[in-house]
Amino acid sequence: MDTAQLHRGRLIDHIQLIVANLSASRAFYLPLLEVLEIPIGGEADGYFWADELFISSRDSDAALGELTGRHHLAFQAKDRATVDAFHSAGIANGGTDNGKPGERSYHRGYYAAFLLDPDGNNIEAVYHGPANRSARSVVVDF
Repeated sequence: MDTAQLHRGRLIDHIQLIVANLSASRAFYLPLLEVLEIPIGGEADGYFWADELFISSRDSDAALGELTGRHHLAFQAKDRATVDAFHSAGIANGGTDNGKPGERSYHRGYYAAFLLDPDGNNIEAVYHGPANRSARSVVVDF
């Protein structure tokens, strides 16, 4: 990547994963979200969600009985230690290593770890290195 500036929080409004086993996905994702300091927004029998990520069971109303297939999702981490903790939590809760924590060649300072979730999705935590953010998050008030 040949850039010195990244913009985040303006492309994707939300993403939904339809999973084969919601209990296994909940056991995998909840510890990861906790490490990343992302609170659960809500949950019920057929789904749970946090910020822009919605995870639903195959039999939920939104799924129409179909799984979403393989995706790559990358979560932003506040530092390298969070990336390391993310990887450890994922391995301890049903994930499969798909790239141990370490620097990547994508750009200077890119430090990431990769896991496969119970459905085979490639889940990443990335710390982009020291940088100035214009805001911690985008706040939308209705």
